[in-house]
Amino acid sequence: MPQLPDDLDAVAVRTWCSLALEALGRERAEIDAINVYPIADGDTGTNLYLTVESAAAAVEAVFAAHETGATAPATADAVRAMAHGALIGARGNSGTILAQLLRGMAGVLADGGDAAHLRLALTRAADAARRAVAHPVEGTVLTVAAAAAEAADGDFAAGGEPDLRTVVHAAYDGALAALARTPEQLAVLGRAGVVDAGGRGLVAVLGALVETVTGQAPVRGPRTAHGKAPTPVDGGSVVGLPVGGTPVEGVPAGGFPAGGVPEAGGPAGGVPEAGVPVGEGPLGCPEDGAAGPAFEVIYLLEAGDEQVARLRTRLDALGDSLVVVGGDGLWHVHVHVDDAGAAVEAGVEAGRPYRIRITHFATESGHDRRVQAEPAQRAVVVVVPGDGLAGLCTEAGATTVIARPGEPPASGELVDAIRRAHAREVVLLPNDAALRHTAAAAAEQARTEGVRVALVPTRAAVQGIAALAVHEPDRGFDEDVVAMTAAAGATRYAELAVAERQSWTMAGICQAGDILGLIDGDVAVIGADVPATARTVLDRMLAAGGELVTLVLGEDVPDSLADALEEHVREGYLAVDTVVYRGGHQRAPLLIGVE
Repeated sequence: MPQLPDDLDAVAVRTWCSLALEALGRERAEIDAINVYPIADGDTGTNLYLTVESAAAAVEAVFAAHETGATAPATADAVRAMAHGALIGARGNSGTILAQLLRGMAGVLADGGDAAHLRLALTRAADAARRAVAHPVEGTVLTVAAAAAEAADGDFAAGGEPDLRTVVHAAYDGALAALARTPEQLAVLGRAGVVDAGGRGLVAVLGALVETVTGQAPVRGPRTAHGKAPTPVDGGSVVGLPVGGTPVEGVPAGGFPAGGVPEAGGPAGGVPEAGVPVGEGPLGCPEDGAAGPAFEVIYLLEAGDEQVARLRTRLDALGDSLVVVGGDGLWHVHVHVDDAGAAVEAGVEAGRPYRIRITHFATESGHDRRVQAEPAQRAVVVVVPGDGLAGLCTEAGATTVIARPGEPPASGELVDAIRRAHAREVVLLPNDAALRHTAAAAAEQARTEGVRVALVPTRAAVQGIAALAVHEPDRGFDEDVVAMTAAAGATRYAELAVAERQSWTMAGICQAGDILGLIDGDVAVIGADVPATARTVLDRMLAAGGELVTLVLGEDVPDSLADALEEHVREGYLAVDTVVYRGGHQRAPLLIGVE
């Protein structure tokens, strides 16, 4: 049995992220099913899952960077990676709020992970999340977070200073009790007979924290179908729990009727009778299908504090459900508006927005039954490391997803790209070995939506370029996939990188600042400068033969390097052609392919 942590160190943070992702994966569909506020678009569980997936991936990246070391990463590195990953991968209203909760916790846990720090972290997190929401509403995830913090910071004087296990149990039980009360606080939840979906997701995340610290998942109590809220039975008090967990003070144990929470004077199922008007909920958000903003707009924003303050004011006037989280120059913006263009323009005026995602609620939720364009027969979705290759692949007819340095796309982004491609058949090119599992998950999700998806396991952008070059949408799907797979497999790939620290490699010991030449994923050359290292890498690759060299230059690499390498190939390998592309802002200064 693994040793249980006495405080939240880096390993515990890693375990927490992993268990939280598993918990949300199990409960995602049920959380989606009870999502009625602020928009009944049925995606809260999915958004929370994708947010935590991004957080977990960022933590795994920190551990991967320490694989050659004898010690685990510092706690501060792990919690900051968790918060940053959640920030850049946050999806939807609840996911954005969860990202701010994790950021608030990270600011304290970076200094220590004992019980006292965790109590303070939960309080800071709840306060930070509430400040991030333009118009906080009770009965939402904000209420559940505040209750968890209050319970964790309760009076434990009788037993002395609480240990970590006591604090996590108190936070979980407090959140659970608050979740049970959400239908009483928010009318739309009461009418639907459900608890708040975002709050339920937070309870799942806190349950994972309990399991991390104690080694045991919270005991799952009885609940109604779809996580519906507890209801008075025979005139008695509220009984049972809306989600898993042991009974807590003020929430007696018991069973549930199947009907949920009826509104006073309303029908038993909690759904308004025909003809009963449904009005606007808090924040001006529509309840039960009333007209509301048409679009959800989300983007990351690089901007200063003053610019973000002005942005908040402008976006608040444009729409509702405004949440702006982050800090230190990087922000995640979420808002519901009718004028999506104006929301994006406001971001452009404030700083540099990117990863812009605009969702039309009616189309996303399936309520818009207007005839849409007939889907194409086949499309290609390709992950690229920079804007330059994105333009090249778009011109070739592909749908692109940009993987910016340190920000690999989550499976949800790949699923979105497959949907945007709007085709019956899709070939997916991940172009990164590290995205293998992410791409497989996205392909599986798209298949459940009726799209035929083939995953070609490209490990580098140059392999994706080679595959795209032989793509022919008019031939049979299987034949096309085989041809693209063969072209990718026949392309050897390399990249140049800068060593961040001294370490052992396949080519010997490198020092910080050395130029590394990686061939097929392994360090093969250690050099002092980019031109010489690139020439050596080319010679190693062309020694095995080749007909075409592809060079993809990073944003700051001069054209003179490409000219020099073309000349080197022309002089030494007469039958080999060279093509050069500009990759834009990418991780590696130079990518090389040899076919």
